[in-house]
Amino acid sequence: MNILLLGSGGREHTLAWKLSQSPRLTSLFIAPGNAGTATIGTNLPITVTDFHAIGEACHRHKINMVIVGPEDPLVYGIHDFFLANPNLRSIPVIGPTKQAAMLEGSKDFAKAFLKKYNIPTARYETFTKETLSKGISFLHTLVPPYVLKADGLAAGKGVVICPELDEAITELTSMLSDAKFGAASSKVVIEEFLDGIELSAFVITDGIHYRIFPEAKDYKKIGVGDTGPNTGGMGSVSPVPFAQGELLENVERQVIRPTLEGLSAEGITYQGFIFFGLMNVRGVPYVIEYNCRLGDPETESVLPRIQGDFVELCQAVADGSLDQVSMDLDPRYTASVMLVAEGYPGSYEKGKEITGIDQVSGSFVFHAGTKQADGRIVTNGGRVLAVTSFGDTMEMALKKSYMNAEKIQFEGKYYRRDIGFDL
Repeated sequence: MNILLLGSGGREHTLAWKLSQSPRLTSLFIAPGNAGTATIGTNLPITVTDFHAIGEACHRHKINMVIVGPEDPLVYGIHDFFLANPNLRSIPVIGPTKQAAMLEGSKDFAKAFLKKYNIPTARYETFTKETLSKGISFLHTLVPPYVLKADGLAAGKGVVICPELDEAITELTSMLSDAKFGAASSKVVIEEFLDGIELSAFVITDGIHYRIFPEAKDYKKIGVGDTGPNTGGMGSVSPVPFAQGELLENVERQVIRPTLEGLSAEGITYQGFIFFGLMNVRGVPYVIEYNCRLGDPETESVLPRIQGDFVELCQAVADGSLDQVSMDLDPRYTASVMLVAEGYPGSYEKGKEITGIDQVSGSFVFHAGTKQADGRIVTNGGRVLAVTSFGDTMEMALKKSYMNAEKIQFEGKYYRRDIGFDL
């Protein structure tokens, strides 16, 4: 089977690594890929939203399946593009249609869906530039801190938590009137703050059946102790020590099943991955957000724990036979530590030479923002590399990841040294 994987981050390198272990795989192509995926398959210089070029590549390389990593092509309708094209319709796309991807593409859509199907979520209201004054009035009804979310896609950075009312008013004004996040913040969802601890859950579904992936916890803030601005993610661990027994049962009963049943009730066939960003509030899993794909950097901790043939799993999604495929999990802990560029998540420089990857022992190094240049591997993004390790305990896995993170060098390298601190 020839597979085309879309994306260029750590999630995609991890997916490529997992897919490459399958005896069903003949050739793997990654568009556009990075320096890590280039060691596993063939990188294609195609952006993930150039649907016509992706379609042409499918013909040229006799692609049998497309697996979509990031959210942009899903929200913009790549699945629909394939379904509408007679020459591409027979190629299964692992990833939801544009309508289904609205779970991530619009915070307002997601919140309305959650409310309609009685899935636990924070109280909220949605506002536009024209209703800014009502938004400010709504802020006055809440107790601090204040949660503001850009409605559309903002590369994981469209959520702002403000400790003071004045700051929240200023931020809301900036998002709506000054288009701080561009079109993504033409609408802003204001939520009540939930006091709890976060948890990431994942499923893969064929539209009827589903398999639950290992849960994980990621760390979004740039600074030690969860301080500073949000990033795309600074690290992750799996499993999550507090996510046992009853809580996981509640996640399936109160969140996963109602979500899939709600999609079915809406006439939406969902084939692909669903990410549930959750807040554990005294044993009740509140949904903070949906993603229509796997999370990053959670994928770097979750996929290594999934045993078996990942291509077979994806093929079962396309065939609607996921109930016939078993999925075993490695019981050990995994911990991922993300190495990022100096200045991230603000402005940062690219093109810094990376050394020491060949010195890593006992860990996986998943490339995120890298590329090959003149025979060297150089930085090509804010999040550069993820170092992932197994361990019999979370502490052992983290110790190994941190030990190997020290061996990798590039100018301005930074990483959080407290992943798992709250567990």
